[in-house]
Amino acid sequence: MTTKISRRMAIKTAATTTAFGLAALQTETSSSQIIGANERIRLGFIGIANRGSQLLDAFKIHADAEIAALCDVNTKTLGTVREKFGANIVAESDFRKLYEQKDLDAVVIATPDHWHAIQTVEACKAGKDVYCEKPLCVTVFEGRKMVEAARKYRRIVQVGIHRRSSPLYRELARQGADQLVGFVTVGRSFRPSNMFPNGIGKAEPTEPPKELDWNLWLGPRPESPYQTTIAPYKFRWRHLYSSQMGNWGVHFLDAMRWLLGDESPVSLCAMGGRYVIDDDRTVPDTAEVIFELPKGRLLSFCQYEACGNPCLATDERFRPLGEIELRGTNGTLYIDERKYLIKPEQPGQFQAKGERMKEVRAEGTGGGSNQWITELHARNFLDCVKSRELPNCDIETGHRSTSMSLLANISLAIRQRLDWNPEKEQFINNDTANQLLHYQYRQPWKLEI
Repeated sequence: MTTKISRRMAIKTAATTTAFGLAALQTETSSSQIIGANERIRLGFIGIANRGSQLLDAFKIHADAEIAALCDVNTKTLGTVREKFGANIVAESDFRKLYEQKDLDAVVIATPDHWHAIQTVEACKAGKDVYCEKPLCVTVFEGRKMVEAARKYRRIVQVGIHRRSSPLYRELARQGADQLVGFVTVGRSFRPSNMFPNGIGKAEPTEPPKELDWNLWLGPRPESPYQTTIAPYKFRWRHLYSSQMGNWGVHFLDAMRWLLGDESPVSLCAMGGRYVIDDDRTVPDTAEVIFELPKGRLLSFCQYEACGNPCLATDERFRPLGEIELRGTNGTLYIDERKYLIKPEQPGQFQAKGERMKEVRAEGTGGGSNQWITELHARNFLDCVKSRELPNCDIETGHRSTSMSLLANISLAIRQRLDWNPEKEQFINNDTANQLLHYQYRQPWKLEI
């Protein structure tokens, strides 16, 4: 059986499905600024290199999105991007000055991960809606405070886990993996990339570039000398500012728990280390985490950076399906951004002969690339700013999925299997692990809602 997911379906399924109610998210400061269906939404962008530039491209294609302000701690980047939008656009190095702009409706945050919590909370306090890139934050405590701020100030907050706006993934989530392939006991995901032998390289501490406000880049993290193997972008391999478990794992862990209808794990164990790559990273070059879910199944994410070949099913027509697999009692579901394949299970030892279901193949049409799905995610956010409905990846959803990656990092750090209480968001009988749920910010930065 082969199906097609059309562009019309893409537009339909990109819309939100959970209503929060117009009145529910209005505040005294924002009620006079309710945006009509045909009005333009004035946006400020914080962090405009790399992913920030991709988000600029994703938002500017929408006629009702107005790029009104830019912010970056690198004045060279700020000047280069500003030239594309005209000299009249607001351009600031300090995000706090953007929040003083009364005519900004929302901000798009694409700064390094250690900044997301403070910038999102302060945006909510300033009456701005927020699109925040993934991973949501660097500690579980930060994530919960971000949720609390969004609810307290009745703000729309979309997290950039953009597969939540993928028509293909949304259709699979609507059907439910257990309904498609029988009860799923195992979900697996991989992100392979062969960075051997040099990795991110090595660099001696130097003076930061004159165009970079290094102190502001560091923000709440400890004072530290500048290195080219931190900024730009290589902060992804430095645990103080990000992690590869968070950078990639959040996408796949979110997708699996979404398709399975699970909220949080109850137990986990992560293993890994810097085995073969000798560089300036402070995160593993090889790592795996396994989560146990309360319904009775295991989910795993594997980050391989010393070997890059595909890990999942290879099919003559579909080629490698390298995102996730969900192994059910009747079949196995293999998924990537553009297509999925269900392979029937064959009865095993002592079981009656015969296939348990028919093979199913589906390909999406009208797109499927990361950028196209990001454009749909941006469209959903703009729609929700107007309707005040919860977006496809509301901050509570983003927090739960990001937390899984952060829990994995804690298990890696203390080299233990951990039991987790998802209601209290605390480890059970493990003070050492609980101490890593947050850290002390460098002065003068605070996380206050």
